[in-house]
Amino acid sequence: MPDSSYFYEPRLGHGLPHDPFNAIVGPRPIGWVSTRSAEGLLNVAPSSLYIADTDTPPRVGFASIGYKDSVRNIEATGEFVWNLVTRPLAEAMNQTCVAVPPEVSEFELAGLTPLASRLVAPPRIAESPVSFECRLTQLLQLQDVSGQKLPTWLVLGEVVAVHIAQRLLVNGVYDTARADHVLRGGGPADYFSVGPEQLFKMFRPRG
Repeated sequence: MPDSSYFYEPRLGHGLPHDPFNAIVGPRPIGWVSTRSAEGLLNVAPSSLYIADTDTPPRVGFASIGYKDSVRNIEATGEFVWNLVTRPLAEAMNQTCVAVPPEVSEFELAGLTPLASRLVAPPRIAESPVSFECRLTQLLQLQDVSGQKLPTWLVLGEVVAVHIAQRLLVNGVYDTARADHVLRGGGPADYFSVGPEQLFKMFRPRG
């Protein structure tokens, strides 16, 4: 017998203390995106609305609620860098959430070090153990079921270069648990980290 369920239509509101949608679709990886404006100003911003939508070629994307500096910079230059958020970097990531004018660099605000990328102009975050250098493939303003445009932009970029700290490659295999990824949960302040205690192995069945 199924449990009784709480029902709501999002367009009418959820009626709860905090929107459960993001808590259910989670925990989610964080897109920690560094960009450079056309004028050379640096920006770093996180987004928990982040995806990898294909691996051939590798491509990542993130959604920005509002036309923010990251989207503006990427539209102007066609480039960005995704940087992995790990547990030691969680506080710095949180500092880059602060809304500041474009001329204020979140690198300085959060005590992060810009490190030159190989193939794109925006720097990567030196403290992050994994970075993807990306070139813009699509920038879409999203819409609802009625066709009404939303104040949300989806940025999709092809990964053209990858940087991985050597310590995270064990016998040539990337060790997710050792990397200590940080993921966004629900509620106003919930995050999760990934460690060896969450690891289990399950191989695909052979047909």
